[in-house]
Amino acid sequence: MAKYLIVNADDFGMCKAANEAVFDLFKSGKLLSSTIMMPCPAAEEAVEFSKANPEYAIGIHTTLTSEWKEYRWKPLSDSPSLLDEEGYMWHEADLAEKNAEYFDIEREVRAQINLALSMGMKISHIDNHMGSLYGNKTGRFGLLKLAYKICSTYGYAYRMFIKADKRVAPAGVPMFLLKAAAALSSHWARKYKVVTPDYLLFPDWGAPALRNCSEYEKYREIILKIWSDIPDGVTETFVHPSVENDELKTITGSWQHRVWEYMLLSDPVTWDTLKSNGVKMISYRDLVKMRESDSTCS
Repeated sequence: MAKYLIVNADDFGMCKAANEAVFDLFKSGKLLSSTIMMPCPAAEEAVEFSKANPEYAIGIHTTLTSEWKEYRWKPLSDSPSLLDEEGYMWHEADLAEKNAEYFDIEREVRAQINLALSMGMKISHIDNHMGSLYGNKTGRFGLLKLAYKICSTYGYAYRMFIKADKRVAPAGVPMFLLKAAAALSSHWARKYKVVTPDYLLFPDWGAPALRNCSEYEKYREIILKIWSDIPDGVTETFVHPSVENDELKTITGSWQHRVWEYMLLSDPVTWDTLKSNGVKMISYRDLVKMRESDSTCS
């Protein structure tokens, strides 16, 4: 089987800097999939872009956390267990998992999806911000099951892995745990008839090689080596492309890597390197068509 890679632009709609990067990447053919954070200030602009360009694979980045110190957002629903002491969504995924009630989580996720639908958006897929619906932070794996159930009711693909391979294993996670998670995910994907990639490549942003990287060319070299060494099948990974501006620098101290991710997808070297290593970039809409074709042939 061939090697396919989905690079999804997360955090679309978070801010103007993210939107400008995603607009440009889609229009130039350098980005094939993205997901919108509906509770965020620039979400409406992102949805309008999606409506004007329904051929693009744009979905919903379901959001239960608000991680930045000053730039924050609140739930769309009246869901008190999703709020921290400051009245915004929890800063971290483990806090959201620990404190949020299942009822409030489902109501908020559906509110985000339904708002996009009410605005006329054609949603292609669903994923979640900061991994807050995987349940792996606190062992609440019922959250993963809930995510599959919600995707099933709408008929959307979901970002999760159903196979394990050491080449895409998160740093520090033993293979036996990865295989157990893949088996659990595969079971629910089949039960609820939800399309997923085979593998999910979690970027290790905290790795010294990336954290201490001071030059774009070195950063590109590290990332492309990782992206080129993937298993046969469909692997998804994610980036957070943004243009460089004062807004972005005010939001996050790690703005440089977001700008580099924008540069990375725009860079012809990226596409040439992947092609030379037998890796084909596809979108979530392509993935759904592939799975439908597999089902028809089986």
